[in-house]
Amino acid sequence: MLLTPRCLCAVLLPLVLCGLFAATECAAADDDLPGPAVGDVAPDFSLKLLGGEAINLSDLTKESPVVLLVLRGYPGYQCPLCTKQVGRFIAAGEKLKDAGAQVVLVYPGPAEGLDKHAAEFVTGQTWPDNFHFVVDPDYTFTLAWTLRWDEPMETSYPSTFVIGQDRKIRFAKVSQTHGGRASVDEVLEALKQ
Repeated sequence: MLLTPRCLCAVLLPLVLCGLFAATECAAADDDLPGPAVGDVAPDFSLKLLGGEAINLSDLTKESPVVLLVLRGYPGYQCPLCTKQVGRFIAAGEKLKDAGAQVVLVYPGPAEGLDKHAAEFVTGQTWPDNFHFVVDPDYTFTLAWTLRWDEPMETSYPSTFVIGQDRKIRFAKVSQTHGGRASVDEVLEALKQ
């Protein structure tokens, strides 16, 4: 069957318009990504280690660049993708230290039971001395950084940031799914800049 030019236009025009609409929606969605963007000054925060000692971003960046991993915390279970990502970063701890970085891992969730779940998450891990595992009770940090994934069985968008000593964000990757997380190689490359 041959299509006439008029028939071909009737078929193709809606497809082209749908494609343009989809491209516009995608571009708008990129502008609406949660969290701070590359070039922004990272908002300061103070979060507690499991032992209770507080750390501040402003103090850490005086010493070195900071790699900030925002995990999903405890959405009702220990996230296997968080466990895998953290394992990769721990395995690369020496490379990250050689790159001059400190690594802060944020474990968000409701305050009730958060320390218990965080302790379960870190059990059996050997942490490099340049790693800081902190809790974010009641999503104080997560909300301030607009990373709260406010859906059932969700806590925060899995996110990775590289923050320079001037507190400017050099690298940002925020996943709006459970996967799509930053790799160690991406972070090491950002630390070279």
